Amino acid sequence: MQLMGMEKMTLDNKQIFIVDDDESVCRALSVLLATYGFNAKGFICAEDFFSAVPNSASGCLILDIHMPGLDGWQALQRLRESGSRRPVIIMSAEKFGGNSERALKAGAAGYLQKPFNDQALVDLIAIAFENKRKK
Repeated sequence: MQLMGMEKMTLDNKQIFIVDDDESVCRALSVLLATYGFNAKGFICAEDFFSAVPNSASGCLILDIHMPGLDGWQALQRLRESGSRRPVIIMSAEKFGGNSERALKAGAAGYLQKPFNDQALVDLIAIAFENKRKK
C-alpha cells in the first residue's frame, strides 16, 4: 500500500482533534502536527470534544483510552452510534496487547502505543484519511 503524500492532502484532511486528559500530551501533539501542516485542536475530555465539535465536522480524531468520564472506548462507540464517519486513531500507554485488535474491531482507523514515533502518527493519519476517502 502506498502512503498518501502530504502534498496530496486536502484542507479537509488537515483538521485533527486530540482528546487526552493529559494537557501536555494535547499540547505536544498539537505542536508536532502543526509542523506537518495540520490544524490540531486539543480537548482534555471527550465530553468537551462532543460539545465543541459538530458531528458533521471533517477531520481525524486522535483519542486516548484512559480518561475520566467517557473513556476512549465509550467515546468511540458514541461517535460510531451517532453515524459519524470521522476517522479515529486510538492511543494508549497501556501495555495490553489486545488494544490494537479491539480498536480496529470497534471501528478505529488504527492504534498507537505510547510513546510512539512522530512519523508513525503522521503515516497513520494519512492512511486514515485515505481509507475514509475510499469509502
